[in-house]
Amino acid sequence: MSKNTPNRRRAALTTGALATAAVAALALSPVAAFAATPANVAQNGGAARSIDDSTQLLLDSVEAGPAKNVILLIGDGMGDSEITSARNYAYGAGGSLPGIDALPLTGQYTTYSVYKDGANKGKPDYVPDSAATGSAWATGTKTYDNAISVDVDGVPQDTLIEIAKANGKKTGNVSTAELQDATPAVQAAHVAARSCYGPDSVTQCGADALDQGGLGSISEQIIGTRADLTLGGGATSFGQTARAGQWQGDTLFAQAQDRGYQVVRDAAGLDGLTAADQTQPVLGTFTDGNFPTRYAATTATVGGADLAPQTCQPNPARLSTGLSLQSLTEKSIDLLDTGDQGFFLQVEGASIDKRDHSADACGQIGEVLDLDEAVQSALAFAEADGNTMVIVTADHAHTSQIVDSTPPATLSTALTTVDGTTMKIAYGTAAAGGSQQHTGTQLRVAGYGPGAANVVGLIDQTDNFFTIVNALQLDRDLDGLSADATISAPTEVAPGSEFTISTAGLAGDRQVTGTLDVDGTTTDLGIADVVDGVATYTVTAPTEPGSYTITLTGTQSGTTLSATVAVVVGAVTPAPTTPPAAAPADGASAGGAGTAGSGRGPLAFTGSDALPALLLALMLAGTGAALVLRRRHRATSAQDGVQL
Repeated sequence: MSKNTPNRRRAALTTGALATAAVAALALSPVAAFAATPANVAQNGGAARSIDDSTQLLLDSVEAGPAKNVILLIGDGMGDSEITSARNYAYGAGGSLPGIDALPLTGQYTTYSVYKDGANKGKPDYVPDSAATGSAWATGTKTYDNAISVDVDGVPQDTLIEIAKANGKKTGNVSTAELQDATPAVQAAHVAARSCYGPDSVTQCGADALDQGGLGSISEQIIGTRADLTLGGGATSFGQTARAGQWQGDTLFAQAQDRGYQVVRDAAGLDGLTAADQTQPVLGTFTDGNFPTRYAATTATVGGADLAPQTCQPNPARLSTGLSLQSLTEKSIDLLDTGDQGFFLQVEGASIDKRDHSADACGQIGEVLDLDEAVQSALAFAEADGNTMVIVTADHAHTSQIVDSTPPATLSTALTTVDGTTMKIAYGTAAAGGSQQHTGTQLRVAGYGPGAANVVGLIDQTDNFFTIVNALQLDRDLDGLSADATISAPTEVAPGSEFTISTAGLAGDRQVTGTLDVDGTTTDLGIADVVDGVATYTVTAPTEPGSYTITLTGTQSGTTLSATVAVVVGAVTPAPTTPPAAAPADGASAGGAGTAGSGRGPLAFTGSDALPALLLALMLAGTGAALVLRRRHRATSAQDGVQL
């Protein structure tokens, strides 16, 4: 899945230097300054938002990359109409959303998807869904509606989280939806149909199911992608039981724990976390499905805007403040901002779209306000950090419109805003009880921080991918990041003794598979997670003396590493050791000279250097011998190994 970074079609804007205090004031003013429409809007200049010359302020906001961190915040279904109605309701027509409206660099982007097949294959499909749009910014590749990070031919495309992780960045994925929903899924899975939620989605998954030889359901792939933290809803799917693979018969929650995850289910568990990394990643699922919304529903009806205007009411089912999108964002930043490597974090406010589908004005407005609070927290961190790019945008536009008169035949509702006047919102793409449709208009994209000027003007949704990759200076050649990997194993072990085999330098891989070759017979050793480039198997030697070859293969890169271990009576099995460091990027390739130990020390091979040892092992291996394996793998540190 590796690719070469293409040249940008337009030059990056690089004017200016560090953001000034004026930019900080623009981005981070207190909510009170945004709270209402000015009293003098009816006077000349009273409604002006930028009455003075803002040229210098704009120039000062343009800062060249690179950036250490990127925070991408997505409002699902948040078109200009959804932003405007939320602003009108909560801050007034002349007010501003203190987060979303504060980013100083603003552009628009196109969101069309493409047709999957037929005469129009690869041509624009003007109204997209969340799967195609999310895949566009996550991978840089346009695809068809329903696809999760695969192209029109079904080929998996590397995602921002996968690429950032391979480059040593910490990664996070946060949503108020089920984690299997399209927007969080596009960063962590590759399936032909977005409805392939869990192992029980047999029909929906089809060839993508594990038992059909595929990569598995979205939930199973989320575990395998191994972002440092993943927070949202969707516990139901993780409670399903694996139908195939080495965790067959276990729930996905049990599998996650077995692979080293910290699994949290409530605010107290989240609050108690002090670390989230590859050794102990976090899987937090706080609802069975999607999060409850901020406001109770106000479903529109035919002629509804002629009724008495309503005021949005709190939803009694809303989660505690500790599980608000703002709190999840702040906790994620706290857990990810731990070192010099930097991080990539995606945050989604999911139910703007879902409530728009249901013609629920208060529901969608509340979700915009929730996202806005998360944006405020992201901006506050970025301003203090000085090396973080923040991008705020949406996946696709939606139905709701602010109208002057009550439409005679379509759904509408009326709300009383903070201005004390009535705002009428109409929904006209489905009848009562139906699902309102997405629309195909371009969307706002806004940015702050190093490299954010690349959102200015008219761009495409896929440009977000390249803006982020370039800002973080990510190497997209994931196969190359694993090319110099090494394998380490003892040359001799005693019969029945326990020993470790380790690989290092597999940065471009997320898992390895292992096989044991004995006299031409191959035994599957299962998979092990790659943790910070390292994968370790702990095995028990057979009691039958002989020579055995173990081959480990990077699941994503295909990099193959082999080592031969002799079972010798009287051998002194070395204590488990730290695996060898990978060769430097400018050093010998996998096909170059390897390093072999002597006597009973570790034996290391890189790439094809192991071929002579493999041939020797096949000639010398005794019949009927096999390694004693435990079915399960548990991801731990390099020193502790992965238990088999």
